[in-house]
Amino acid sequence: MNTNFYIEVACEQRNYGNERICGDVFISRKIREENRTIAVLSDGMGHGVKANVLATLTSTMAVNFTIEHKHPETIADIIMNTLPVCSERRMSYSTFTIVDIEADGHITILEYDNPQTIVIRNLKSFDPGWQHITMHTDKNEGKEIRTCHFKPRKEDRILFFSDGITQSGLGTEKYPLGWGHDNLNEYACKLVKNGTGISAVKLAEKIVNMAYRNDNYSSKDDTSCASIYFREPRKLLISTGPPYEEENDKKLGQAVKEFKGKKIVCGATTADIVARELGVEIEDSLEFSDPDLPPVSNMPGIDLVTEGILTITKVTRILKDYSPSYELGNGPADRIIKLVRESDEIEIIIGTRINIAHQDPNLPVELEIRRTVVKRMARLLEEKFLKEVSIRYI
Repeated sequence: MNTNFYIEVACEQRNYGNERICGDVFISRKIREENRTIAVLSDGMGHGVKANVLATLTSTMAVNFTIEHKHPETIADIIMNTLPVCSERRMSYSTFTIVDIEADGHITILEYDNPQTIVIRNLKSFDPGWQHITMHTDKNEGKEIRTCHFKPRKEDRILFFSDGITQSGLGTEKYPLGWGHDNLNEYACKLVKNGTGISAVKLAEKIVNMAYRNDNYSSKDDTSCASIYFREPRKLLISTGPPYEEENDKKLGQAVKEFKGKKIVCGATTADIVARELGVEIEDSLEFSDPDLPPVSNMPGIDLVTEGILTITKVTRILKDYSPSYELGNGPADRIIKLVRESDEIEIIIGTRINIAHQDPNLPVELEIRRTVVKRMARLLEEKFLKEVSIRYI
């Protein structure tokens, strides 16, 4: 990427009422060969399984056609022609917003029937030069799409969302016509002003939570907010496993000490080595916040100290199952996920000494060798969460 900033992409969601499946679907994809980032949000009409299927179809087509560099009007036309149309309202069964960020930083946004995307620059709303295009193809004659093209600057933010956000609070005394685009815009700018470094994750989360509050804590529609933030990269180091050669303990301690960013140490032996090399004490905790895992420990200069292979295995399982509506707890694995989500460039140092305890046949089958588990975790972070991951063996 020729731009000198990192692109953080996040989405938060709340399902309608007690529905187990969200009728909004968000997909983000990093095309590494082209250094492009594509993000799509689709809102299926209604809620539940039917809405989810339609939104999944829409968002998948949107991503695939965008990857192929098709013209925005062509993308919109193909999607609309594929989707069924509501017999009563004569409307397509799902909406979409597509954000395409190319290698030179050039951004194209294409919208159909979703609320208008908000771009924040210099702590206030920015007009990227929206164009309203009326379609003239047979089936979609008269339908309108919105599009814009612009180059981002560092600290710019893009927010796009389903109408569950803008229509939250509909019929209440405070917002009889719903929260609305203007109130949302004002709230988003206020959040950025009050916390200029607020992550894309946190910003989307706060907006979804406010919409939930507007609905008196019972969402009246599927509620989604996607957030993109152009900024300096946030770095995270995960160190797990003791070095193969004991003389490399010093090298591990030095790497942890000199790392500029947040730090996680996984594994009792690894933590002992790092503490010894840094000349600090480990303080054990007796707070069991996850019945599956030993409690975290505390070490000066380290953001999180956890048990090793069991915790990494659970982190990998959560990453695999994770969705924007997934609720994290406060256990060791959950806390790693939170730190990972708020980071962009993740360096993993894997010690290659075999721990004899992990060869015990009585231990669970899924307790694999550390390297295999960590590589699976790294792949999920890269493919599903668009993180930059590097692995170093020691």
